[in-house]
Amino acid sequence: MSEIKNVAFVGLGVMGYPMAGHLAKAGLNVTVYNRTSSKAESWVSEHGGVAVETPKQAAESADVIFMCVGNDDDVRSVATGADGVFSGSQEGSVVVDHTTASAELALELEAIGKNCNVDFMDAPVSGGQAGAENGQLTVMMGGERNIFQKVEPIIDVYAKMSKLMGGVGAGQQTKMVNQVCIAGILQGLSEGMHLAEKCGLDSDDVVDVISKGAAQSWQMDNRAATMGKREFEFGFAVNWMRKDLDIALNTARKHDARMPLAALVDQFYADVQAMGGGRWDTSSLIERLRRVDE
Repeated sequence: MSEIKNVAFVGLGVMGYPMAGHLAKAGLNVTVYNRTSSKAESWVSEHGGVAVETPKQAAESADVIFMCVGNDDDVRSVATGADGVFSGSQEGSVVVDHTTASAELALELEAIGKNCNVDFMDAPVSGGQAGAENGQLTVMMGGERNIFQKVEPIIDVYAKMSKLMGGVGAGQQTKMVNQVCIAGILQGLSEGMHLAEKCGLDSDDVVDVISKGAAQSWQMDNRAATMGKREFEFGFAVNWMRKDLDIALNTARKHDARMPLAALVDQFYADVQAMGGGRWDTSSLIERLRRVDE
């Protein structure tokens, strides 16, 4: 931390806004960029620092530039081109991408960075908005170990765990595994909760009992109650989960990995989207089961 004083954060969404806030609270000089400038101005009024008009300007004085946007195309739009992060990055700086994107994009950005003597790491996160706000994210990183050691103390201000998973792209591949596991767990939880309802059981009582045994999961602890109340206007959106599963399924095909359950749950999420639930939390899978009876 003592060697790095100036950082930039590009993308102040539900994740980036609090993550950048933790950096400011840690005493770092933070420059921010957001596509909607009013969001950046709001962040500055709350945390200090400087808001700029382009990603390039954000990177110009930063030792480490963090990005957290939506998808591969969004990353390219802020990272490349005349006004992109790499255009403004100084030699020896590090670009860290927290976006959940493809491993192919990570390799593409690494190559761009090498051409301008800028290091790159892919670093997708897990933990959701609550994890970002509470500084309890899990960060899966891909890149060189010496670069990881350089940025890890900074990332730790908003992470409960950060781990180097391998070379560039390995962080994104690990996040794919994470999302596949979540999708399967949520489908199982949805079916179990639905069965409890059909049997006339008290769902809260059921969860209270089974959560003390082998069925326990983060999803059960944090989503079962809201699933029972049919509350889904929060959390990680179905639209984003489908984006992540698409990346995972494409990668599985390239590596000849069989993922029939992930492919099936992806189609179940498509049904939720067709119901108008694209912005609902991913635990809304249960609504697909309920709608059959309505």
